[in-house]
Amino acid sequence: MKRVAIQGGEGSFHEITAREYFKGEELEIIPCSAFRDIFIETEKDPDLIGVMAIENTIAGSLLQNHDLLKMSNVQIAGEHKLRISHSLAALPGRTAEGIKEVMSHPIALMQCEAFLDTLPGVKIVEHEDTALAARDVRDKQMTTAAAICSALAAKKYGLEILAGGIETNKRNFTRFLILAQGEMLREVQKDNHINKSSLVFVLPHNEGSLSRVLSVLSFYGVNLTRIQSLPIIGREWEYQFYIDLTFSDYNRYRQSIDAIMPLISGLKVLGEYREEKRGVVE
Repeated sequence: MKRVAIQGGEGSFHEITAREYFKGEELEIIPCSAFRDIFIETEKDPDLIGVMAIENTIAGSLLQNHDLLKMSNVQIAGEHKLRISHSLAALPGRTAEGIKEVMSHPIALMQCEAFLDTLPGVKIVEHEDTALAARDVRDKQMTTAAAICSALAAKKYGLEILAGGIETNKRNFTRFLILAQGEMLREVQKDNHINKSSLVFVLPHNEGSLSRVLSVLSFYGVNLTRIQSLPIIGREWEYQFYIDLTFSDYNRYRQSIDAIMPLISGLKVLGEYREEKRGVVE
């Protein structure tokens, strides 16, 4: 049985991701209250796997998670792109007309704004987690409240779905990273064809420095699929760059890394793994 640390409560989209990625395997879910706790737990226990959101097609990147990756010894072992579908859930027997308060994570609320606009007079309350919002509705027997959460969370906490698929944009995907170290990293990757990597590095504050790096990667047939810059604390107007690369030839990819070394500093490979192609509405 695999043990998986997730951010949020049971029934969260992190749990759904873990169960889809390790489909058919028995899992023990370890809920963590914050993203930082995933790294704390996985570094303490080398047999523990982590699942962490890194970007959403609507809300963008989770910037703080990039630095958590950089500072950790845990590596990216894989990725999973999950279609996010939100439900409005309440205690059994309740109706949408009787709901006076809707609570959920701020991003989930933002993603369901069009639906919420159809509920005039309803109070919108931010919560730390979608699944934990559903749990609060159950535990506190909130008869006039509803949670925006996953269908799995509604089922786990005995709530009734009043409306499903309430997200405004149906092309709503979150990309999650599968995190591991040591033997567990090798276990997760054992059947994977590695064709993607995530890196972080620092560039000199010179004209054209990024362009030169990209030219070298292109020469070696390596494709840049994502780039995120973040400021370096204590070094004003200097930035570190987080990038994702895909490639068909692993040796050429490694040669490209050697070739850009004179152009960059502070390189860290955050993980080498298999790209997941999923990303269209089914």
